[in-house]
Amino acid sequence: MSWDYVEQKIKEALHLHRGNSTRARQQIISWAMDDPKLLRTLVKPHMVGITAHAVNRVMSGKRKPEPVPKAPESLPEGEKDTLGLDILKAIAKGGSVQFGQENYGPATGKKGVSQRHIDAINQIIKKSETK
Repeated sequence: MSWDYVEQKIKEALHLHRGNSTRARQQIISWAMDDPKLLRTLVKPHMVGITAHAVNRVMSGKRKPEPVPKAPESLPEGEKDTLGLDILKAIAKGGSVQFGQENYGPATGKKGVSQRHIDAINQIIKKSETK
């Protein structure tokens, strides 16, 4: 089996899930469970690593690998896949946020300063003048 078949199935999954790579991967896994040729072609380049992982699991005493999750057939009723649209809207608005620099809404305006704060600043000023 050639890689062309695998590439065709990947393109089909991407088209089916409108470019959502996560759902396309899940779809490929689901298809591969029913299509031994697809599974064999996908796995062949990674067989050494898969075998090493399995041997290490047995040697460490772990019995079974975790099950592979099945691909969801579709989104739950009433839900829309809007992740891509949300990202595009955020980019179009501009002013992207950097980590730690989030703006959590407009400032509430000037707040009064307590007398205790003013006294502390004046005390610091007096100490620095006496030196």
